[in-house]
Amino acid sequence: MITLTPELLFDGIVLRPDMAVVIDDGMISDVIPACQAGPSAQPMQGILAPGFVDLQVNGGAGLLVGADTDAAALGRICGAHRDLGCAAILPTLITDRPEVTTSVIQATIQAINAGTDGLLGLHLEGPHLDPRRAGAHDPALIRPMQDDDLAQLCQAARDMPVLMVTLAPESATADQIARLTQAGVLVSLGHSDCSLETARAGFAAGACLATHLFNAMSQMGHRQPGLAGAVLSGDVHAGLIADGVHVDPAALTVALRSRPDGLFLVSDCMAVAGSDMDEFTLHGRRILRRNGRLTLPDGTLAGADLRLDRAIRTVIAAGASPARALAMATSIPADFVKAGDRLGRIATGRKADLILLDADMTLQGPVVLPQGNTPRTSGS
Repeated sequence: MITLTPELLFDGIVLRPDMAVVIDDGMISDVIPACQAGPSAQPMQGILAPGFVDLQVNGGAGLLVGADTDAAALGRICGAHRDLGCAAILPTLITDRPEVTTSVIQATIQAINAGTDGLLGLHLEGPHLDPRRAGAHDPALIRPMQDDDLAQLCQAARDMPVLMVTLAPESATADQIARLTQAGVLVSLGHSDCSLETARAGFAAGACLATHLFNAMSQMGHRQPGLAGAVLSGDVHAGLIADGVHVDPAALTVALRSRPDGLFLVSDCMAVAGSDMDEFTLHGRRILRRNGRLTLPDGTLAGADLRLDRAIRTVIAAGASPARALAMATSIPADFVKAGDRLGRIATGRKADLILLDADMTLQGPVVLPQGNTPRTSGS
């Protein structure tokens, strides 16, 4: 049994001083006032928090979710992100050929059945998008949803704990969105040039979130609010790529003030995450890693070079409280995918998936708890 007494404890909702976490065989057996911890308690400098939950992860450890992805590759990607502080992730396949979608769905089911640590399910970002808002997606592979696609997605949602599908309401009907939702798919609107009215119709049909707010979507004008306006004036959830590159800090401030609830942080990271790679290939196109940005050679953003602790610091600078910023990377996404009973919080009876951050919210690493030894972070 190990008792940890950090300077601050983030329990998933609030930052709490003078608390202790009692861990027995990798499980949290109690959370108590530090004054009750006893002389064997082990102090930790910094903030003890639950591991991050990232719902948009395109790759890591040099691997990209795609045609070559199998269950072992998903395990490697999850492992790379565990070192980056993530207790759980949604690997994300961007627009690809139908056979690749099928292959990745099957690989995800196999990896889940094998008990792959940290694997929540799958996020399919496309191919049912609007080519006018393709971003780094290959426009030649974007297509409307057909009956076969709908049937495959509904079945996949029954075969895995979490299936998120990003689509544009221009490429899927309201009935298709409703049927996906009824099957358990988390439908997200994104990569769309839709009007406010079309976005609201998509949400009314069952879509419950938006993919990377502000990016690859119709922007908010005072007469044409678009998808961004629908999110800011509504109550659906939305992910944010808070790297200071994808979204200007002033826009982050607007979003945080407009939506006190429902926003969460995503990394949108690519194969370079957890590696020293300076470029990789996406559908035959070079993606360059330069100065914290990932771009096509023409400058088009192509995913992000982002860790969630950096995203936390970015939204704090934009006006979020430290507790809210931490929740945006832990309990809010965990609750959204209905995993809040095991992820995103520090509470009795939960697995001790813990991370340590310093006072400036820089990740020190996952807390490693070998039996009988002093706890350490993976970076120490």
